[in-house]
Amino acid sequence: METMNTAPKTWTRETGVTEKRDVWTAIKRGFRGRCPRCGNGKLFRAFLKVDNNCSVCGLDFTPHRADDLPAYLVIIIVGHIVVPTALFIETDYSPPVWLQLATYLPLTLVLSLALLQPVKGAVVGMQWALRMHGFDDNASGDIPPV
Repeated sequence: METMNTAPKTWTRETGVTEKRDVWTAIKRGFRGRCPRCGNGKLFRAFLKVDNNCSVCGLDFTPHRADDLPAYLVIIIVGHIVVPTALFIETDYSPPVWLQLATYLPLTLVLSLALLQPVKGAVVGMQWALRMHGFDDNASGDIPPV
């Protein structure tokens, strides 16, 4: 069993001074596929592959851990768009099944692919702004890596 370090940490002005990070600005910049810190460098080097660092400010993107969250969020967003639309059209117009399948399946595919990269960028921006998963420059050395 591991023992916990119970030594109190003394707060000083120097330890409390950190870079101010606005969450909403970082999320918006990530959504646009830009660096969450400077807003100028590219966040992605391929469709869903996050670049290693920002080409403008040099921010290291390797600590990000978006994992499956962007896909879950895209499923929720697209579901909230497609399902009410399908229910509205079905109750008011009652089109044939082949027409519904020919409409809703491509719509779901296109919306999902269109939203996946922006949502992943927003998640990476949120992680940077909240200093999650290695984006904290002043992280304590006793925290084990994930």
